Amino acid sequence: MAAPQKDIVTWADDPAHFQKPSRRDFMKVGVCGALGLTLGDVLRLEAKAEQKFYESKEGKAKGVIQIVLPGGMAHQESWDPKPEAPLEYRGPFGVAKSSLKGVVFSENFSQSAKIANKMTIIRSIAGKEADHGRASYAMFTGYRKSPAIEHPSLGAVISHELGSKQQMPPYVAIPNANEYGGTGYLGSQFGPFGIGSDPGRSGYQVKDLLLPPGVDDDRFYKRQRIREVVDDHFRKLASKAEALGAMDEFYHRAYAMISSAAAREAFDINKEADSTKAKYGQNEAGMRFLLARRLVEAGVRFVTVSFGGWDHHNGIENAMRRQAPTLDQAIAGLINDLDERGMLDSTLVLVTSEFGRTPKINANAGRDHYPRVYSVAMAGGGFQRGLVYGSSNSTASEPEENPVRIEDVLTTVYQQIGINADKELMAPGARPIEIIDGGDVVKELVS
Repeated sequence: MAAPQKDIVTWADDPAHFQKPSRRDFMKVGVCGALGLTLGDVLRLEAKAEQKFYESKEGKAKGVIQIVLPGGMAHQESWDPKPEAPLEYRGPFGVAKSSLKGVVFSENFSQSAKIANKMTIIRSIAGKEADHGRASYAMFTGYRKSPAIEHPSLGAVISHELGSKQQMPPYVAIPNANEYGGTGYLGSQFGPFGIGSDPGRSGYQVKDLLLPPGVDDDRFYKRQRIREVVDDHFRKLASKAEALGAMDEFYHRAYAMISSAAAREAFDINKEADSTKAKYGQNEAGMRFLLARRLVEAGVRFVTVSFGGWDHHNGIENAMRRQAPTLDQAIAGLINDLDERGMLDSTLVLVTSEFGRTPKINANAGRDHYPRVYSVAMAGGGFQRGLVYGSSNSTASEPEENPVRIEDVLTTVYQQIGINADKELMAPGARPIEIIDGGDVVKELVS
């Protein structure tokens, strides 16, 4: 008698390969084909369905002014002086007593020290990057730089999530856009409007808001209507509708700004009284910060303001004496002005630099790059007033209490703006990516 035949397992039955397609699977493929969906379309829809989603709503901070100090400003010569340390660590400056008991700033920031009761200072930022580009990227995005993908900056995410209001662009850069303040994998329509002119210099003029010579309002509106007809035609024909959509959004905002008297006026710093200008300082820092206040007041959600160069490997004493007083006055002027106008609680001022400087003065009387501990200053937007959070050790070389990562700072900022940083946005290849990966809200910082 023949031996019983063993069960035969086919390649299709082997779970190591794939299961037999069910009737439902065939129906799914049939439906997709009938709808004209490709496999890529299906995968994108599935990825979207699995995205972590949280609705973004305007929060306590209705406007943000990020003051960017490129180069890496020394924390010892600004927000975290060490007057008791040996001279080679202490540096060449004394201290200024602040409005907070027992808290001192560097003498370079004596005006800011007077309003410390309106500010939040974090003295325990723990960074990882000592390269300017990589550290700046982390400061703007909350991510470490990767060759695989470019992440959107804080301003671009705010633009994407909350959009524009009052015919103003949601994201403006003064005087120009920063290399690392871009849109990343988001569309170009969420990028910054760079004014391309310095309000702190003579001849300041935002050229993109002016009609060309010989073009009056009537001719301008006719040209706008013609462009809309042409764009609509090519959008129907073009395969790259997404790029055209981005350009359409860009031009729509541009037209709205040019046609709005209120928008044009917001950029006109000459509307400010001389007494107000004097509070800020009639120089590059002062006028840039004053313009930032005007823009936030007019409805811009996020403004970046760059000022100075703080990469002081050599001669830090003279370099700080040249730049710090005007920065100090402008910061104090901005915060006081916002407070007096009743805007400080709804406007966040964020003073950032990509890293700090080495604990010990070098042979060239300067300090070198140092990410292991540094400081961030902020005011308003629902952050605690009169708070110094965290500390560095006696030589400003390590965090001593309550270390804070830059991704934690940005996650907390996003919360105050009304955006959950755990939300996933869609990157190319149907890849959902968190706005910030693994950042924590620092609850002690906010009121």
